[in-house]
Amino acid sequence: MSDSNPSPAPVAAVDPALLALRTQIDALDRELLAMLNRRAGLAQQVGEIKKHEGSVVFRPEREAQVIDGLKAVNPGPLKSESVAPIWREIMSACRSLETPTRVAYLGPAGTFSEQAALGFFGSSIVRVPCGSIDEVFRATTAGAADFGVVPVENSTEGVVARSLDLFLTTPLFIIGETSLFVRHNLLRKQDTLAGISAVCAHPQALAQCHGWLSYHLPDVERRPVSSNAEGARLAGLDPSLAAIASERAASEWGLHVVSPAIQDDANNRTRFAIVTHPERHPAPQASGHDCTSLVVSVINRPGAVHDILVPLKVHGVSMSRFESRPARSDQWEYYFYIDVQGHPETPAVATALKELRSVCAYFKVLGTYPIDVH
Repeated sequence: MSDSNPSPAPVAAVDPALLALRTQIDALDRELLAMLNRRAGLAQQVGEIKKHEGSVVFRPEREAQVIDGLKAVNPGPLKSESVAPIWREIMSACRSLETPTRVAYLGPAGTFSEQAALGFFGSSIVRVPCGSIDEVFRATTAGAADFGVVPVENSTEGVVARSLDLFLTTPLFIIGETSLFVRHNLLRKQDTLAGISAVCAHPQALAQCHGWLSYHLPDVERRPVSSNAEGARLAGLDPSLAAIASERAASEWGLHVVSPAIQDDANNRTRFAIVTHPERHPAPQASGHDCTSLVVSVINRPGAVHDILVPLKVHGVSMSRFESRPARSDQWEYYFYIDVQGHPETPAVATALKELRSVCAYFKVLGTYPIDVH
């Protein structure tokens, strides 16, 4: 009787040079682990000193300086843009040994806001997903979260109006920023465009994909929901629905990526602000590469807007953003949201802001923080 069991496949010989390189990599990994644990031990000592002093654990300007310094001396072949995410994770893991960092963001799981939170703070955080931008502000104001992550501006659709409005009515201020490349995908339980009754997504995402939707799904309802991930959740429950969301949301809710990258702008980016309560966290110190955000209003009279700009020009302070929002009065008055380069600790910025305050009916510094480190 013949043996029916197939012969085992021959084992391919490993190239000795490859084996030697793998051995070196394994040894380096063990060295890296030992050094990371040494770093973690030092971070714990720093944490004890901070606890004794009563100072905060998270210092965005310090982390920005660390990353900038490492990028400046990076000899390669590791790319400089890879340094920031690697070290953010290292610092996040070390920071978590001192105290857990609770971060609120627009949920549920799989939103771009969650991705921005993880990119800024690293994955060693306590996640606090919220049902709306309002809830992110409420949770952070009340102390349910140490920090909040909120979208403030999109390269296609402009400002996120709700976030700007809430800065006027809450005590929160900005201590950091991060921007995210936003790649929208059409997601669905079935891998086809046929039979879709509605596309569910955040209003900003629907607007950012207007052209694609008008061409490919012209007669399909566009249904606004609280977040893209919420749209993905709904699409996971109803096969007639589609969603616009990230690939991460597709994995989270078991959906097909029916059409990838459907955003109208190939370079679509969203900027997020990191907010906290001033009683729980001090304003960041100067990092050497900072932005100061303001909101002001002026009396509605000829030349009033010009008067806002004069102090910045006279003292050589660059303005990187100038947006207006209605003041919701019957006088056709506006709030102006302004970003200027620099920190109030520097003489030119301090003098310009002092003169600017003197010509404003309303003046509020929304925050000073390190410019996004890529």
